[in-house]
Amino acid sequence: MTDERLRRWRLVLGGDADGTGCALGGVDAQMDGALAALYNAGGTDGRERSGGLGASAPRVARWLGDIRSYFPSTVVQVMQKDAVERLNLTRLLLEPEMLEAVEPDVHLVGTLLSLNRVMPEKARESARALVRKVVSELERRLVQRTKAAVTGALDRSARTHRPKRVADIDWDRTIRANLKNYLPERNTVVPSRLVGYGRRQRAVQREVVLCIDQSGSMAASVVYSSVFGAVLASMRSLRTSLVVFDTAVVDLTDQLHDPVELLFGTQLGGGTDINRAIAYSQGLITRPTDSIFILISDLYEGGVREEMLRRVAQMTAAGVQVIVLLALSDEGAPFYDHENAAALAAMGVPAFACTPDAFPGLMAAAIERRDIGQWVERELERTAT
Repeated sequence: MTDERLRRWRLVLGGDADGTGCALGGVDAQMDGALAALYNAGGTDGRERSGGLGASAPRVARWLGDIRSYFPSTVVQVMQKDAVERLNLTRLLLEPEMLEAVEPDVHLVGTLLSLNRVMPEKARESARALVRKVVSELERRLVQRTKAAVTGALDRSARTHRPKRVADIDWDRTIRANLKNYLPERNTVVPSRLVGYGRRQRAVQREVVLCIDQSGSMAASVVYSSVFGAVLASMRSLRTSLVVFDTAVVDLTDQLHDPVELLFGTQLGGGTDINRAIAYSQGLITRPTDSIFILISDLYEGGVREEMLRRVAQMTAAGVQVIVLLALSDEGAPFYDHENAAALAAMGVPAFACTPDAFPGLMAAAIERRDIGQWVERELERTAT
């Protein structure tokens, strides 16, 4: 085995008694120490740790600075998340010095939001700056794609196949739709149907209600939903409402102009009453056939299950496009209540997880009233290839 392979195995295995016989020095030794402080730590059984960060914010802040110099940001974010979970560093996240040292990411924002009610005033500004940085990065990644997808879908849904005036005919799309009727001897296309421009509408074309479960397991979904809610609310063709719920329901629609303020208006953790949240959301819908209701929840219902399902059935019968997202995040397969998901699917309302990158396409499909079940199948096939 080459020296380089031994070195790599030594860094992976950790500890002097790893069997490689490889000694580390310089930057490698410092990198190994940073890893050992996290991953060599014993459990919570009272045994002495071989590593550890100690209950000191300055020491943790230095450790955070070290790992940022040794590892890429994607690895740093994983290590930060592991540190919070393995070493119970939640309390130290309330220290401004530590907040200024961390690498911001969605998971860390979720942790901070769960601490919002106990956060000391001196840490609030640092926490708010960190959250704003993450939100700004998400907006750069998602805003333009979302607006383009939604605008395109609204334009397509407004097209008519019975244009009343020649000026209303979309000749490019009309020709494409009638190429099968091309007559070579006349060098022309005989249209059997016309495709017209939809008239530009300044009025609201769709109502969108985002109903977000703010239980602790939904933290990443809350962050992404808030950003998407702000984007949708900025579009005049949509009337967007956003509510969050646990056992109570809070309407945060008036905070949609600032997703950071909106996020600090949430309260992660607590129980779940989906039925109550749907009941409130029903009252926000004034034009059912032009409305999209998106429930973002793991479906673990603490309220009246039968009433929840009945309300969903009422909404779909009235013409509301109902979509249930088990998660809106990049975290992979979520935990959820399979029985409730199956009951919704039997009603024609598929429940599925959606990534932030796929959400603009989902909104376009909903606006055009396409079959959401088929959209999910195609999206799964696309991501599998």
